[in-house]
Amino acid sequence: MILYTMMPYEQVFPHSEEGAVSQVMISYNGIPIMAEWTENHEYRVVRVMSTDPNHYMEPSCLPGSTITLT
Repeated sequence: MILYTMMPYEQVFPHSEEGAVSQVMISYNGIPIMAEWTENHEYRVVRVMSTDPNHYMEPSCLPGSTITLT
């Protein structure tokens, strides 16, 4: 099987079932991102999933930053 994807190997084939379940795809200010739910009831940005280069320059969507959805 050949799989052509921009996703890293660990994202497509996670080591554990728990790691894949905690990550969700959300839209934050119109920017699609992969985020992880934290214990502080916030989302931690894992990856920007947009094809627009300007979305990668948005400081609130940098990988590792935390966001809250209201």
